[in-house]
Amino acid sequence: MPLSTLFRLRKNVALGLVFGVAAFVVALVVRMAIGDRLPPGFPYLTFFPAVIITTVLAGLWPGILTAVLSGLAAWYFFIEPLNSFVVTSGTALALGFYIVVVAVDIAVIHIMNVALERLAEERNRSAALTQQAQVMFSELQHRVSNNLQLVSALMLIQKANVTDPAARRALEDACGRLTTLGRLHRTLHDPNRERTSLAEFLSSLCQDVLDSAGADKVRCPVSADAVDIPADKMIPLALIVTELVSNALEHAFPGDSGGTVAVGLRADGDAAVLTVRDNGRGLPDGFSLDRPSSLGLKLVQALAGQIGGRFSMTGASMGDGGMTGGGTTATLRFPNAAA
Repeated sequence: MPLSTLFRLRKNVALGLVFGVAAFVVALVVRMAIGDRLPPGFPYLTFFPAVIITTVLAGLWPGILTAVLSGLAAWYFFIEPLNSFVVTSGTALALGFYIVVVAVDIAVIHIMNVALERLAEERNRSAALTQQAQVMFSELQHRVSNNLQLVSALMLIQKANVTDPAARRALEDACGRLTTLGRLHRTLHDPNRERTSLAEFLSSLCQDVLDSAGADKVRCPVSADAVDIPADKMIPLALIVTELVSNALEHAFPGDSGGTVAVGLRADGDAAVLTVRDNGRGLPDGFSLDRPSSLGLKLVQALAGQIGGRFSMTGASMGDGGMTGGGTTATLRFPNAAA
């Protein structure tokens, strides 16, 4: 029987008393039915279970009522001299034994019932607080996302008053990063994301980058193992993927040429390895991560340090995934505590 049903029965005193009387009647009928089959000395055999069951299911006062009725019935019908309330030394001893046993039973069961009720109240209170915290956290993330979108829109408005091409490009890049960050907040804290795999999340993220850049001729296949990325690393990791894919689109494919940017994430022991590989024109001469000229690569290095990762870029010849010719491979290896 569910605890909620028991609590309703215990709180309805009238119904509990009726239950107690019914339990006593059943115990009395059963005791009379088996009376001839028992040797003398078992006057309370069926009454003890009735008292215990009533106290457990109906509560303290119904249990006391059942105990009193059962004691009187056992005294009258089953203790010598029968069919009377005469008190003898034997009667007093039997009644004293009965009173002590049922008093201990009722007290212990009542204490357990009170503890269970308090436990249920605490559980309900904890569930309500948890739900409230989840609602507040979701609302907070929603507001953060909206505020980021608002800042991005304000920067776009400000861009209209800027005539310097470099400044306009910087504002456009900043707006794009803020928009991406807002979208990441909304996606990562979506309650329905539990049903979305990591590969699907990265695929959607890369497609957003392609759509924002208008790169219709570039493919971006994604492969991801079932890596359990900690929540505190998901946003930096998503931003790193965004920056690396954007960097490949900007530098690997000059003009309106097409190509492929492959994103992979795999587990390697207690670490995770992210790779972003393109089949573009490769790294320029004299390139060094010690002196990156791109703001995006500087952000990637900063984010990699934030999650304790090691970032590197190399020129590569790639023949897998439909990619041929020269290209660039960006690799991020970072500890994965969830592994």
